[in-house]
Amino acid sequence: MVKSQSFLFLSLIILGFTSCSSNTSTSTAESDSGSVKVGVLHSLSGTMAISETDCKNATLMAIDEINAAGGLLGKKIEAVVEDGASDWPTFTEKATKLIDNDAVAAVFGCWTSSSRKAVLPVFESKNNLLFYPVQYEGMEASKNVVYTGAAPNQQILPAVDYLIGLGKKKFFLVGSDYVFPRTANKIIKAKLAKAGVELVGEEYAPLGHTEFATMVQKVKASGADAVLNTINGDSNIGFFKQMASNGLVSPKVVCMSFSIAEVELKGIGVDIMKDQLTAWNYFMSMPGEKNTTFIKAYQAKYGADKVTDDPIEAAYFGVYLWAEAVKKAGTFETDKVRQAIGGVSYDAPEGKVTVDPVTNHTIKNFMIGKANAQGQFDIVFKTDTMIKAEPFPALVTTQKVIAPGNIAAN
Repeated sequence: MVKSQSFLFLSLIILGFTSCSSNTSTSTAESDSGSVKVGVLHSLSGTMAISETDCKNATLMAIDEINAAGGLLGKKIEAVVEDGASDWPTFTEKATKLIDNDAVAAVFGCWTSSSRKAVLPVFESKNNLLFYPVQYEGMEASKNVVYTGAAPNQQILPAVDYLIGLGKKKFFLVGSDYVFPRTANKIIKAKLAKAGVELVGEEYAPLGHTEFATMVQKVKASGADAVLNTINGDSNIGFFKQMASNGLVSPKVVCMSFSIAEVELKGIGVDIMKDQLTAWNYFMSMPGEKNTTFIKAYQAKYGADKVTDDPIEAAYFGVYLWAEAVKKAGTFETDKVRQAIGGVSYDAPEGKVTVDPVTNHTIKNFMIGKANAQGQFDIVFKTDTMIKAEPFPALVTTQKVIAPGNIAAN
């Protein structure tokens, strides 16, 4: 039954992505000026600024590079930057402003799923494109969103398999109290149940929360040997400090994080995070000329002490995927760019990434990194092949957790 439901949703997605018409078509018109505007919408203040500011920086760097190479279709790309302020109504307000007032051709932004879901109706009703650079919980696919971050089967689910393979038998789930952690944990719980692994606890804290003594005491009392962490933003600093003071940052208790990358590692401190695990599709420590060039350019622009991470890299190559689709379409018009983007590829720092025309998600590899004393992650596991996104995992019944406003529901 679940498989047939997933097939139905994917069939609807295909129909939605291949259709080039919209009930409310307000596609960006070609401008007679020498520039085309795009929006950059991230939290530059509030609890999520620790993560999102660098995504904004990477987006602007990609735009500058394209402009330096001659622009796009003979036009200079002009970035209009807005601050979502870690507040979901503000994201909605700013997305509306970017499309209606600034007439942007596309928007690059959002981090939390709450911010993405807040703006999704805006992009769908006004027929504009959002490039979303962060891993998320799945259960969504929209013809107006290109997902350059990972779906659950490209990050969360293989990470759980890895811990089970290490012999971990008692799992505790911790997360911030919003869409991504709660929906991701529904998928994780289904995975653990199927594997016959014990769930010993599940706790949530509001975004921006700093006091984790009670939560960590519950983790300690549970006897968990694996913690799956979906806490976001600067709340991770307080969480890991409490974990360390309670002796839970040790080989006996492995913590696998899904929203901690190099930027957050630097903020939390390597003394606390050393040897802890995180799952992503890109690490700064990856070998390769493309990644080396990317890092050098980023540090030359923003400071030698700057680090790169998965969402930063996904924000960066998202601009190039859009540019490739624009060149393929020969226009900035939303419907034609959306039609063109399926199958578009780009040689990103993590390797070749391709937009799957069925789901509008990028096809990616999967890696696990272990934090080292130098503030980087040693890659301890990497898939041999690229993974296609499955935004609607067969582990769960999609109708129960699917969010309104996505392509499958339209």
